[in-house]
Amino acid sequence: MPRYFYIALFVVAGVAAAIVYRTERPAQQREAEFGGVSLRIEYATTDAARERGLAGRGSVPDGYGMFFVFPKAGRYGFWMKDTLVPLDIFWLDDKGQVVSIARDVATSTYPSVFYPAEPARYVLETAAGFARAHDIQKGTPLSLKNFPSVTE
Repeated sequence: MPRYFYIALFVVAGVAAAIVYRTERPAQQREAEFGGVSLRIEYATTDAARERGLAGRGSVPDGYGMFFVFPKAGRYGFWMKDTLVPLDIFWLDDKGQVVSIARDVATSTYPSVFYPAEPARYVLETAAGFARAHDIQKGTPLSLKNFPSVTE
């Protein structure tokens, strides 16, 4: 009887480890340049990743951003639900140029939704103050080799 118990325990532990590994894979990240500054960006290419975004994170390091990829250009709205730190939000066109910016968006703005002035295919979120500190304006390009595509 104990032998079957240990076999069952081993199988359950293996399944649990596989589930954890699959759901907590490191996010896909790349280096980019934005406003003359190097950034490490994490991709949000699936519906689930785009919905979650930076929500629940206690900090967003300087030089870090989350890059949202959409299937086509549109006026995608962003809110601060469950977001713990203020952000700058940049909407970018198919070529990676800024078409709209929401600066210093406070966590207290939820449930307000922020929309771009023009259709955008990509969105980049950084810590609040990034746009001001690096003089990011409409038309500033994000340099990234091989813009990612939607995976879901």
